Amino acid sequence: MNETTLNGQSADIVSENIQKLKQIFPEVFCEDSIDFEKLQMVLGEYIDDKEDRYNFTWWGKSRALRLAQTPSMGTLRPCKEESRNWDTTQNLYIEGDNLEVLKLLQKSYHGKIKMIYIDPPYNTGNDFMYFDDFRKDSLQNELDEGFRDSDGNLQFSTGIFRKNSKDSAKFHTNWLNMMFPRLRLARNLLSEDGVILVSISDQEFSNLIFLMNELFGENNQIGIFLWKSRAKPTNAGNARFRPQKTGEYVVVYGRKPADELLFNVIPAKTRVYPHEDQDGKFRLTTILTSNRGTFRRETMRFEVGGFKPDDDYRWKAGKDIIEDLFSRNRIMFNDDGVPMEKKYENEEQEPLYPIYCFMDPELSGTAENGKSDLSAVIGNQHGFDTVKPVQLIKYFLATFTDESDMVLDFFAGSSTTAQAVFELNSEGDSQRKFILSQLPEEIDENSEAYKAGYRNICQIGKERIRRSGENIKAELQEKQNNQPSILEENISVHPDDLDIGFKVFKLGSSNLKKWNPDVENIGASLLDAIENYVDGRSELDVVYEIMLKYGIDLTLPLEEFEFGGKKIYSIGYGALMICLDREITTDVANEIVRLKEDLKPEVIRVVFKDNGFKDDSAKTNTKEILRNAGIDEIVSV
Repeated sequence: MNETTLNGQSADIVSENIQKLKQIFPEVFCEDSIDFEKLQMVLGEYIDDKEDRYNFTWWGKSRALRLAQTPSMGTLRPCKEESRNWDTTQNLYIEGDNLEVLKLLQKSYHGKIKMIYIDPPYNTGNDFMYFDDFRKDSLQNELDEGFRDSDGNLQFSTGIFRKNSKDSAKFHTNWLNMMFPRLRLARNLLSEDGVILVSISDQEFSNLIFLMNELFGENNQIGIFLWKSRAKPTNAGNARFRPQKTGEYVVVYGRKPADELLFNVIPAKTRVYPHEDQDGKFRLTTILTSNRGTFRRETMRFEVGGFKPDDDYRWKAGKDIIEDLFSRNRIMFNDDGVPMEKKYENEEQEPLYPIYCFMDPELSGTAENGKSDLSAVIGNQHGFDTVKPVQLIKYFLATFTDESDMVLDFFAGSSTTAQAVFELNSEGDSQRKFILSQLPEEIDENSEAYKAGYRNICQIGKERIRRSGENIKAELQEKQNNQPSILEENISVHPDDLDIGFKVFKLGSSNLKKWNPDVENIGASLLDAIENYVDGRSELDVVYEIMLKYGIDLTLPLEEFEFGGKKIYSIGYGALMICLDREITTDVANEIVRLKEDLKPEVIRVVFKDNGFKDDSAKTNTKEILRNAGIDEIVSV
């Protein structure tokens, strides 16, 4: 029987990497320590010991690396009251510093994310907050500075956070120290065929490329999108002398080298075909063009089908082509008597392979579209000046993910990614899922968003998810009501099958007490050690911490069973069973065995409260009953 005690920390990445190294080079280890001289001998010519070598470094890089490697002692606390469809949804929304969140996701979501999209701060001056103390992890900084309410939930405050001003001597360094550990942790979450996309402007573009090359490898660069974020240049007073910037970049890297990855082909354009005849659905496009000035060509003003363009217009094509269009019923006159060409849906399915040089606004939308997308959902009082358009994220999702993949956005902002997932799922009968994370940064009391009732960015993001999901479901329902007889042809997914829910979790300190005895009151300290849990925490808090620290997907089904006044939690149809009651007897063990026989899980683990048994005899006999039933893994908390 395998008996373990669950500690309060997240995955220990350093220990895991050492174990991997031990499997590859066992000969370089001596009593669990690495003999670097032997390691250099094994690596031979691949060792570069020259002082003058190609290198990318900055002040604080080694400390930022250690920060990424330090396990988190925090947890994610479930918040049912702010969630939607808690029991069925596969989507997650997590409030808290994304560095700690990424650490906590390492066990449960390692290698499971197909696409990561982030829109991090561009470092244009005062646009992000950073921790100014490498001596502690970010969760401890939050705790020390009082960034929590009375329930222990994260509350944003300035405190140890600093705004990265352009006046700072370490302006670029601070940005690198903020991004480096997060990108390093994010890489672990990508699946083998996964990709990460990072939006950026020219301010930190070169630094980002250096970072990505170091963390993912130069050969893993898939491409660099140039996104035309503005349809028109801004009205600058010195436009005559300075270039107008209307574009941004989206840098794309893969978990594997670029030449080993293939991506989806998606339709060239999203077009509407409002007309229909015996040949199918079609749209109308102009077949005439200007015949003025330098465009004048009298030979293109011929008569076909009883129609001849007037003096200011001519046909776009030659006489043979126009006559062929007329003969095949491809010309239709509009209400003004102007000939229009019919473009049929079944003739315009031309594929568009991923573009890595330029993204036209018609394909991806603009920043202005992004702002209007948000306003259309929650109104104009949101306070976001720069928002990525839903159309852009949908394009990336359609290109880089398949219908049941999971996407992560740990700079969630206004939750554009969530709306994009909902819309794409509703259009293609797919089941893509998302994990979003956002720091609950407080909103200025003088802003319109504050006046509208929002107190932090997360409240805006969650409201957008709720409303956009409702809007999409309502549209599907309306189509179903209007066309029930041809539902299969007009509605790609049934409204009731669309997952528009999300589970909310909030970053907090561990629910399990650390025994840190107070020499002035040793009795109270001993009592704390016996009681196990932090005051004010629920059993559900502890259950989800166990799932998180044990590496269980937070969206797996959770059932509660009552037996003899005791509660047994079953996660994943019996894959994990938890009983956190006191006075546990062998009756609980027998009930767990019965549930195992009913649920028939492929694997099963059982977790008890360490001091929850009635006595030592009950503890021993319980374990023996479970062992005889084939349950070999028991965990104590």
